[in-house]
Amino acid sequence: MERHRDDAGVVVPGIDAPSTVACLRSLRPRGIRTIVGSESRSTPAATSVYRDEFVGLPDPETDLAAYGDALLSLAERPDVETIIPVREEDIYVLAERKDAFADVIATPWPDFETLRRVQDRVELFAAADAAGVAAPETALLDQWDDWDQETIVKPRYTVASPTYLGARFDDAEIGSTEYQRPGTRPDPQAALERRGHVPLVQERIPDSREFGFFALYEHGDPVATFQHCQRRGWKYCGGPSAYRESVHIPDLETAGRALLDELEWHGLAMVEFLRDPADDEFKLMEINPRFWSSLPFSVRVGADFPYYYWQLATDGQLTSEPTYDVGVGGHLLRGELSYLHSVATEEYPLVERPSLRTAAREVATSLVSHPRFDYAVLDDPMPFFQDGVNLVQAWLDGRSDGGIPDQTETSLEAESTDDGVEPTETKPGPDEESTRSAQTDGGRSPDS
Repeated sequence: MERHRDDAGVVVPGIDAPSTVACLRSLRPRGIRTIVGSESRSTPAATSVYRDEFVGLPDPETDLAAYGDALLSLAERPDVETIIPVREEDIYVLAERKDAFADVIATPWPDFETLRRVQDRVELFAAADAAGVAAPETALLDQWDDWDQETIVKPRYTVASPTYLGARFDDAEIGSTEYQRPGTRPDPQAALERRGHVPLVQERIPDSREFGFFALYEHGDPVATFQHCQRRGWKYCGGPSAYRESVHIPDLETAGRALLDELEWHGLAMVEFLRDPADDEFKLMEINPRFWSSLPFSVRVGADFPYYYWQLATDGQLTSEPTYDVGVGGHLLRGELSYLHSVATEEYPLVERPSLRTAAREVATSLVSHPRFDYAVLDDPMPFFQDGVNLVQAWLDGRSDGGIPDQTETSLEAESTDDGVEPTETKPGPDEESTRSAQTDGGRSPDS
């Protein structure tokens, strides 16, 4: 199909995390037409001055096949050059139908068999072992026998799909990460019934600082990389990123590249680690094979991944050497408020809670020292306000349901944080629902 490069466009799924807006703000000023597709008109991206067009799409959590059909239909438009994945469902349907998409647009993402090695954590940790990358002790729930140590139970898969869950796809909720108290053993059969599969058990790494190695790869070779360390999560025990700083740590680079090289990766990836205080070694948590929710921060410090992705898709190479500033911080404002609320009102038995005064002082100091924000920018203010409206609406919905709304779909119980790194001290309450996708950072989590 002939492409009209004078109005070349990109499709970016519209979600409630800041990654969609970051793509628009990066690409539209360069003359690239931006098309936001979403199941919800309330996505903050729909209000951005950098959005050219909005298209309604089926909800991938309720009809994944219809969502894939709709994306393929958009891809067939002559003005669309490529699609940017920002959540697990996006990359799943793009990889599953890669041959069909490749007939009409550029496809800088992995094939499905490679993606499966990432979205199936059994295969992911096997790949890590083959690559010599450290990981926490991990096993399937029905194979784990040491319940005296601190553990977490997490989904085997990062997205609910017929390929992964088979006949249970329509009625199972794959669930999310749950903290398991020492001395207690979950019922494997009950977990199977609820989740539709046997989940994983993993030893808990007792450090809430989370490290991300971000990369864009071209058929096994790194094109651009970036690193950050999460200093504060939405909860004082961890969770989605409220405040993070750019870093460059050679050991983190080595571990991230080794795993992606083993996978012969192609496309976007965020490789997530915790640093184990027992041996000071980076331990693998997971890979997010798509854009991460803290993407605005990456762009602000010089790692303009949306533009790198566009260049790789359309030109096959970057026009300049990727660089970024080290030692720079950035905030998710709603996340900072959530962190302070957590310090003031919540208790996690194995994590020391800071004093509210100390926490407030640290937040205030970093806001002054590093005034960079994921949504709040002067030249595009409406996404920040729309996100505020979404927050108020979630609060009102929670009150009408007789409960307090979660910060993300299921607060911190979802598998990944702002950048996919899992929370370290969370367990869902008896009235909380599970998510269809076992991640929050690129999913439907309303960030600020």
